[in-house]
Amino acid sequence: MDEVPLIRRAQGGDERAARELFDIYQLRTYRLALGLLGDTADAEEVAQAALTYALLNIHRYKSELSSFSTWLHTITVSRSRDKRRRKILPSIPLTQWVSMGNQIRDHTPGPEAHLMRREMEGGLVAALDQLSPKLREAIVLRFYADCTYKEMGEIMGCSLNTARSRLRLAIEKLRIQLGDTQLRWLATETIR
Repeated sequence: MDEVPLIRRAQGGDERAARELFDIYQLRTYRLALGLLGDTADAEEVAQAALTYALLNIHRYKSELSSFSTWLHTITVSRSRDKRRRKILPSIPLTQWVSMGNQIRDHTPGPEAHLMRREMEGGLVAALDQLSPKLREAIVLRFYADCTYKEMGEIMGCSLNTARSRLRLAIEKLRIQLGDTQLRWLATETIR
């Protein structure tokens, strides 16, 4: 589907076009947020906030800089990072946060784990929870959002080579935890 005319209409103030864009991207944005946050309520909140922001600020979108989906994914990743920080930091003493090098993660499993476990093999969800946020972002952007390495770099704010390295490192960490047979599909994806 060619979304360019739809985006232009939305940029011109056409509310129907904006609603169509919302409908097109709602599930993709939610799945990306769910993959990054691991909590259905948080993912719904972030997806709604990201889509609302994008559509209210669609006049800021520049097609010559990125695709609309990359722009929206960047907003979603940013909102997910903010949500993760707001959720974790208030519950942890500042001295502990500083002593851990600011890399504190929430390891509390949420109800969405059951949904994701049905979609993915074995213990992949548990293994994803063990990854750092940057490595998890790389996996989620590549395999949930189907981003190219270039798009991943733009969204994560790093170079294309760094995006590749993060994905490769994430896959290696998952391979150590899960073994080669469960990650065969991931290994073939990294060749592209």
